[in-house]
Amino acid sequence: MPINKRSILISILMTVSSFTMANQQQDDLLSWMDTRYQHTASMAKQIWDFAELGYLEQKSSQLLQDKLAAEGFVIETGVAGIPTAFTATYGSKGTVIGILAEFDALPGLNQAAEPFRSPVEGKHAAHGCGHNLFGAGSVSAAIAVKKWLKDSGQDGVIRLYGTPAEEGGSGKVYMVREGLFDDVDFAIHWHPGSNNNAEARSSLANRSAKFRFHGISTHASGAPHKGRSALDGVEAFNHMVNLMREHVPQETRIHYVITKGGVAPNVVPDFAEVFYYIRHPNAETLKEIWARVEDAAKGAAMGTGTQVNREIIHGNHSLLPVEALSKAAHKHLTRVGGIEYNAEEQAFAEKIYQTLDKPSAKLGSEKEIRPYRMRRSGGSTDVGDVSMVVPTVRISTASYVPGTSSHSWQSAAAAGMSIGFKGAHNASKVMALMAIELYQNAQLRADAKAEFERRRGDNFKYVPLLGDRQPPLEYRK
Repeated sequence: MPINKRSILISILMTVSSFTMANQQQDDLLSWMDTRYQHTASMAKQIWDFAELGYLEQKSSQLLQDKLAAEGFVIETGVAGIPTAFTATYGSKGTVIGILAEFDALPGLNQAAEPFRSPVEGKHAAHGCGHNLFGAGSVSAAIAVKKWLKDSGQDGVIRLYGTPAEEGGSGKVYMVREGLFDDVDFAIHWHPGSNNNAEARSSLANRSAKFRFHGISTHASGAPHKGRSALDGVEAFNHMVNLMREHVPQETRIHYVITKGGVAPNVVPDFAEVFYYIRHPNAETLKEIWARVEDAAKGAAMGTGTQVNREIIHGNHSLLPVEALSKAAHKHLTRVGGIEYNAEEQAFAEKIYQTLDKPSAKLGSEKEIRPYRMRRSGGSTDVGDVSMVVPTVRISTASYVPGTSSHSWQSAAAAGMSIGFKGAHNASKVMALMAIELYQNAQLRADAKAEFERRRGDNFKYVPLLGDRQPPLEYRK
């Protein structure tokens, strides 16, 4: 056999052998992760029980830190001026991959892990967005990647980011602003859902603020002419913003709630407060709409003889998708597969399904992987800011009963039992495989970074939408 053909054959055989060995290592890791399912489930259940609100997640944060410290991760806690924020790092050289972990609950939602409406007495928050699953699954993924790095001898750094207060607190934004992602090459995150997908998803940029009106209190009947109602200011402001809805881009979303409006009808309120969210896919357009909202607040104050000030509460950029990463994640999600219910879970799911109003998916679809696509979500997330500074990839697994909406008692119920735990376990396996490919696949790294820079555009400069305010550590108190 001529030497050149022999060399080619040897090269092919070596490539096949290397590929086979790499696949076997990954199969072995996935099998090992299956033996640790209960570790993931236990973490998820504990955080579900804690149900701690944003920036108040002391027990949840400490639990995850302790698990990672026991596995040899170096913990840095209280980062970015946030007591419950932390990083956990393993490795010292090579490609740096960050995995995001959330763990805050939702206020005003309460539900036992039952397939019927069952509030828990005395409990005032719940994991209706599955962040207990998010945190547990991400920690399990980081531990698995650490094991693979150690066993394989591969250079690489894995870092778990404990990110508080995603629900309206923008915890990740402060971490980005403080430079905690400056050395990260790629970031991986996931979110519980009612189906399995690795869509290249964008989202809506978002800014929120509390507008506070100050008036003059007086007897509403005895001396009404001496009063200036702060509630009038709020109502005039809301009316003006509602008129704006006809004259903003159609993708805009505006919602508000009056948080304080007075106490007694016969007392002209000297203070009233309204809490606004404004959303749009494009951050620059959002800023233009926001300026009009602030002008409306000033006009309402002028017209009602009151004074107004505002406090920015949070601001998130939209998610920046990177299709090269999403397509790779879809491949790994397909390999891991969907969720298989046992008999108990099937009975639970059937009861939940009967409570859903026009569910968007059928029972049984939890077993399926949705086709790859690119789309825009109607929600907002502080992961958007991470995605503006680091190429970022997301997945979602069927952690709720198909057709379930987030922020519902049905999602909270599933997040507290094995349907949710299985979703977190599958997500951890997909994230681990995604990290391993990023360590090994130089072409994927190059393609993803090039696409990332192209999508951000020339001369991009990251500017947080919440400005220079400090973390609102008491916004949930």
